[in-house]
Amino acid sequence: MLSLRNLNKRYTLDGEHSVIAVRDLTLEVSRGEFVVITGRSGSGKTTLLNLVAALTRPTSGEILLDGTNLWSLPDRQQSLLRNRKIGFIFQFPSLLPSLTVLENVALPALFGPDQGNGGAYERAANLLETVGLADKQKAHPRQLSAGQQQRVVIARSVMNQPELLLADEPTSNLDEQTEREVMELFRGIHATTGVTILLVTHTGQLASYGTRALEMADGAIRADRSVAS
Repeated sequence: MLSLRNLNKRYTLDGEHSVIAVRDLTLEVSRGEFVVITGRSGSGKTTLLNLVAALTRPTSGEILLDGTNLWSLPDRQQSLLRNRKIGFIFQFPSLLPSLTVLENVALPALFGPDQGNGGAYERAANLLETVGLADKQKAHPRQLSAGQQQRVVIARSVMNQPELLLADEPTSNLDEQTEREVMELFRGIHATTGVTILLVTHTGQLASYGTRALEMADGAIRADRSVAS
């Protein structure tokens, strides 16, 4: 499903200095895998997700999603592909404070080609029930705990039924109990929908929630193993 070929990302700091965030990275991810990517801060994990999401242009190399080179597409087609096929969970909740929880979850469906679809809010309500927040539809983000906000973000990320779900440190600001609950939620979504997941974390113990574990260091993959179910 996802193919990364000789991927490099270099950031230029000034005229003389630069930093290589991802170097010569080649990776194949099959449809339906739940890949947990671990590594220390600065290892290139977040940059890798941003490259896969077509939010950051690679310095060199190719990113193919279902055989389509993401960076060969015009801007509009690239945006449509992201909207239809990719769900993204940022490290921080990034909910719109002026919107209700229900409106936040429904938002991705209102910006796609099917915008105005009357079923968007019904689906959003069903997703909130799935993540255990059916009673919070009319609440605003500031009225929720950090764990509840992250559940809303997860619901929003699968609103358009993406084929690929990308999650950047989704438990970094949560206590251990809430962290386990959120990871179990990812595991449940993966089991019921079959969505392909790439999840980045600095917590090595969380690799056990996936089906495959990668470890990054210095912008490259240093370890790649299957995880026993």
